[in-house]
Amino acid sequence: MHPLLQPMLASLAEAPLDDPQLVYEPKYDGIRAIAEIAPKGRVRLWSRLGNEKTRQFPEITAALETWARTRNELLVLDGEIVALDGTGEPTGFQQLQGRIHVIDPDASRAAGRSRTSRTSLPPSPASPSSPAVAFIAFDLLRNGRTDFRDRPLVERRAALERVFGRTGSPLLRLSHIVRGDGRALFKQAMERGWEGLIAKHALSLYKSGKRSPDWRKLKILREQEFVVGGWTEPRQMRAYFGALLLGVYEGKDLVYVGHSGTGFTERELARVMKRLEPLETNECPFRSRPKTNERPHWVRPELVVQIRFTEWTADAKLRHPVYLGLRDDKKPTGVTREELVPVRSSALGVHGSDAGRQAPTRNAERVNAERKTPERRTRSGPGILNPEPGTQMLLDQLAELEKARRDGVLALPGGDRLSVTNLHKVFWPKQKLTKGDLFRYYVRAAPFVLPAVTDRPLVMKRFPNGIAAAPFYQHRAPEVPPGVRTQVVSGVEKRPQIVGGDLKTLLYMTQLAAISQDPWFSRVDHPEFADYAAFDLDPAEGVAFPRVLDVARWIRDELDMLGAIGVPKTSGSDGLHIYIPLPPGTPYDAGLLYCQIVATVVVQKHSKVATIERSVAARGTRVYIDCLQNVPGKTLATAYSARASAYAGVSTPLGWQEIDAGFDRTAFTIETAPSRFEEAGDLWASLKKSKGVDLERVTRYARKVRSRKSEV
Repeated sequence: MHPLLQPMLASLAEAPLDDPQLVYEPKYDGIRAIAEIAPKGRVRLWSRLGNEKTRQFPEITAALETWARTRNELLVLDGEIVALDGTGEPTGFQQLQGRIHVIDPDASRAAGRSRTSRTSLPPSPASPSSPAVAFIAFDLLRNGRTDFRDRPLVERRAALERVFGRTGSPLLRLSHIVRGDGRALFKQAMERGWEGLIAKHALSLYKSGKRSPDWRKLKILREQEFVVGGWTEPRQMRAYFGALLLGVYEGKDLVYVGHSGTGFTERELARVMKRLEPLETNECPFRSRPKTNERPHWVRPELVVQIRFTEWTADAKLRHPVYLGLRDDKKPTGVTREELVPVRSSALGVHGSDAGRQAPTRNAERVNAERKTPERRTRSGPGILNPEPGTQMLLDQLAELEKARRDGVLALPGGDRLSVTNLHKVFWPKQKLTKGDLFRYYVRAAPFVLPAVTDRPLVMKRFPNGIAAAPFYQHRAPEVPPGVRTQVVSGVEKRPQIVGGDLKTLLYMTQLAAISQDPWFSRVDHPEFADYAAFDLDPAEGVAFPRVLDVARWIRDELDMLGAIGVPKTSGSDGLHIYIPLPPGTPYDAGLLYCQIVATVVVQKHSKVATIERSVAARGTRVYIDCLQNVPGKTLATAYSARASAYAGVSTPLGWQEIDAGFDRTAFTIETAPSRFEEAGDLWASLKKSKGVDLERVTRYARKVRSRKSEV
């Protein structure tokens, strides 16, 4: 994919709502699209991942071609394809689902009218032929021979308005922007239920294919009370329960709206379970019995909880619900769905803010500040809400200590504490990233990291003076603070090792300057049985990363032949890892042999690019497929782990479509990765959910390969 067609990405980060250096615009909830308009109006639309969308949105293509038919130069625009509501205003991504594969413009408009008629939107004053979708441009990348990407945003925007300001089509629009004061726009976003705002530095350059803090997503979250109607059985090693089953009242009926399994500390799980058990009943309290992933337990609907979420889905379910705490000030029968009050003004018609109007709060936790907060609070002071996993609270504490250049004690969720030191010490000199930055990364990434290391022995590679100084390995656990788990692992030298799985342990290891999280492939209860095996793709010096991607694709092809899955991730440095799930009770040797067989076949087919030679000198300029980490006590940096690489990389799970399309491995850093994880979700979950590869099939496969080779 040409760099010109790779969009710049925003980071999920806070930003002031009143800053003369920032430009604010709505976060349109659609499909990111690069419009490539060749001379005489030949148009192609490209998605963020390089998939062509031209035929999927023919009315936009036609409108662009009509507008550009007299142009004689190349034009490249960055924008968003959005669905439109009955008033012709941008609406949510869900409304776009029915349009993605419609290729007839008339059918597209009919689909749009049919869909908007089924929503709860007010009557539309627009004509029946209002378009169902539109292209909203917000950046100019190229115009003729001029590449605008190395020019500041304000200059690009001015050029965009000159070129695209008057298209004559309601399908082709410019994004609405305000400069310096986004408070009124934020208020509209809250009133209308937008996903959020984008805050962009006015002088930012356009960095194709990069995620940059110069652009920041200010997401708007909602919260309200919900009634607990039951819980589900926990999965794997989790204790007490998996998720709470939530509902609201419609008249006298309790209606199921979704489940929440995130937002709990171990202590909170136990506390809530103690409240649930006396309420257990055999009768489902919901009007319609919900389908659940795990076995449900029903309770009398007497508990009320506070939940944060992003939005209501089209089928009246919660999106991304997170538990905040129990409520004792609300009667269950009084809990109903809280609706946003619609406003008449256009979503694109905000011009500045009222001087005397109070600015909305930036933090989602303060949106409902006048409402009584849930009962679960920190011990760091009265009235401080502790949103699990306490992310903002911990980030604030870390920032304060580092700014003051002093040591201190972190107040952790659940009332625990941890001493931290030297947060201002620089760990990555090139980026000037500090130990405090590493702490902040792990606080934000903890919901993804912790499941990957739970119950696994950890090896520490410590960098007390940053990546520019020599590190050292530490297997044996030192004297640890209370609450940090250690255990003697049977089958190895009798020495206690740190065992992963909770936030305090993760942050304690960060305090010891263990940059990466390096777990065993097995758990402490059965250290002889590996849960997965891995291919470690290590390029020789000077080998370009696309060669590594080639080898990954070839391994994927061989796994496909075996009916097996491989789950890829960046190493966080120069290479790539591909993990395969193993059946329960698989010894390490079996996983090692499986990987060696597949690696050998790949090398036989592609010997000029891939090698299994252990000798560095013998590898030449090839990619080494290392299978030798698949033995007890050996480790690789886990998914979501920070790395001591020059660019402060993070070992980031990938989709195979990304490997097919190609990507910049250096785009995943401790600064950018948390936003990526929130958007992509837990791509590592497929490894945990799989039943494991067929070990017998690989032996038959090896015999066939040897047979074909002998025939040749």
